[in-house]
Amino acid sequence: MRQSDITEKVSVAVICAHILGGLRLLSRLPLPQSEDNPGPAAAWAWPVTGVVVGSLVAGVAALCLPLGAQAAAAIALGAQAMITGAMHEDGLADSADGLWGGWDRARRLDIMKDSHIGTYGVMALLVVALIRWSALTTLISGGHWGAIVAVAVFSRAPMAVLMWAMENARGTGLAQSVGRVPGRAAAGAAALGGVALLMLGVPGLAAGVAGIGVVCVLALVARAKIGGQTGDILGASQQLAEAAALCVLAAVLH
Repeated sequence: MRQSDITEKVSVAVICAHILGGLRLLSRLPLPQSEDNPGPAAAWAWPVTGVVVGSLVAGVAALCLPLGAQAAAAIALGAQAMITGAMHEDGLADSADGLWGGWDRARRLDIMKDSHIGTYGVMALLVVALIRWSALTTLISGGHWGAIVAVAVFSRAPMAVLMWAMENARGTGLAQSVGRVPGRAAAGAAALGGVALLMLGVPGLAAGVAGIGVVCVLALVARAKIGGQTGDILGASQQLAEAAALCVLAAVLH
């Protein structure tokens, strides 16, 4: 066997391992388990998880469309939470409670680690869920299934970028266990997320600008209040990027 053939087989195997690793990390899909952990180098593949999740969500919404766009959007959001284990929603709630409920860095991190949800967390979940539901209703009504998938891809890219750009604030937890994402992996995730939205043309570009904007604000607030990122901040970045991008696309494409 030629060296080039061996290298190609190894490369394909690595790519597949990274994609499966991302699906295991960011979803609750029944996948075969493996003791091999691809580590932070696999972060480039996290947006690929969005292709799977977004396609499933769009499929559920399409099947439920006879019930009406509003009901289909609500069921689709519920399906997404089940597919992902609501891990991103949990991160959003914990981030809101910690960033706004504590008076100093140590207290904020303690609150974010607490499994209980407070007033800020409830309000964050409610407001963001309403934004996502409203935007999804509009997109489902117009049959913009590709936009739903594209946003699912894009919204998982900021997690990799934040893990590359920011120090872990706690030193423990899921984000710390994954490790610091290499620049090449972060760039790959950003490229995949960007391409997904650019396939929608100018509306996708506008949605990307909005999503990046809210994530940058989140990053600045997290750096100021806790000194970096945590797994909860990463989950919040996905939710906020998704809500902002969906909102813009719904406004432009309706």
